[in-house]
Amino acid sequence: MSTPLRTTVIGSYPFPAWLEFATGHLDAFGSDDIAEMLDDAVAIAVKDQVDAGLDAISDGEQTRLDFNLSFYGFLEGLAPEPPSRRRFGPPGHDQRGKHAVIGDLAAPRGLGTVADFRRLTRLAPAGVRLKASVPGPYTLSGRLVPGGRYRDRWAVAEALVPIVRDELAALAAAGCEEICLDEPSMSCYAHREDPTRFVALFNDTVASVHGRVRLSTHLCFGNFKGRAVAPRSYACLFPAFLEAHVDELHVEMASREFAELDIIGTIARRMDVAVGIIDVKSYYIETPEDVAARVRRCLTFAPPERLAFAPDCGLSQTARWAARPKLANMVEGVRRVRAELGLP
Repeated sequence: MSTPLRTTVIGSYPFPAWLEFATGHLDAFGSDDIAEMLDDAVAIAVKDQVDAGLDAISDGEQTRLDFNLSFYGFLEGLAPEPPSRRRFGPPGHDQRGKHAVIGDLAAPRGLGTVADFRRLTRLAPAGVRLKASVPGPYTLSGRLVPGGRYRDRWAVAEALVPIVRDELAALAAAGCEEICLDEPSMSCYAHREDPTRFVALFNDTVASVHGRVRLSTHLCFGNFKGRAVAPRSYACLFPAFLEAHVDELHVEMASREFAELDIIGTIARRMDVAVGIIDVKSYYIETPEDVAARVRRCLTFAPPERLAFAPDCGLSQTARWAARPKLANMVEGVRRVRAELGLP
């Protein structure tokens, strides 16, 4: 890792209020209007991240609905999304859209991330480290109902592997030097699945770019409307996930009061570890000293050259008024510890 104790993000960032409104009224806009809208939204996300002082930034996933649902628009072999079976009551995971698989899965146009990365490259200031995030095949399979020749979720996930693998290769060819293959569903369901099978699926997916770009993965427990969806323990993932072909493995810690923090020492012996040090499920704004104290705790388990820091998850479910100071205070807290250690 080029920057010890570096600061980064997972990928998503809050939509501006006007973009939230516009996504529900896209029929009112022309194609050029939408292109301008996306440029403006990405420019805002980039500015907020650059102003915070992050070492690596994303495009805020401003072109996506949630962090993965928009990708289904690029896939062939799916039925249109049916109306939600539950529309009222507290927001829940059962209100998220699903598509039935009715044919062979394919993405002849790719998944759209190359265009997203090129937009980010055009809008970001020079000298800032850029990062792209792509949902992995197991996570993508979670919103698909198996059908046709795909008998279960594993069969769907395996069919998505070459699609995602090709997308990663296309990103690398477009000049993207850092990619997060986002697989939160693996950590959500490792308590009931074979984690070695997850790792094999993951490594097969990244084979096109392993060793060519900086690869990371994000393992969390769900964050739709700030809600987890699984037992929140990493113990069942290890030691299997130490064999994942990544340069950096991200773990959610802040929302769990840093339970299992010692596991970062185990991870750091094999790869860099990005610690989720900001709780995106809470509207408490962590102070720089809160962050600095957390960084010092992490340093008792892993050396600075192996550590990075980020929010627990993407920030799309967090209001922008909170996301901005959370990121700024995260950077300032880490900066204080860097100064204590005499690091640049």
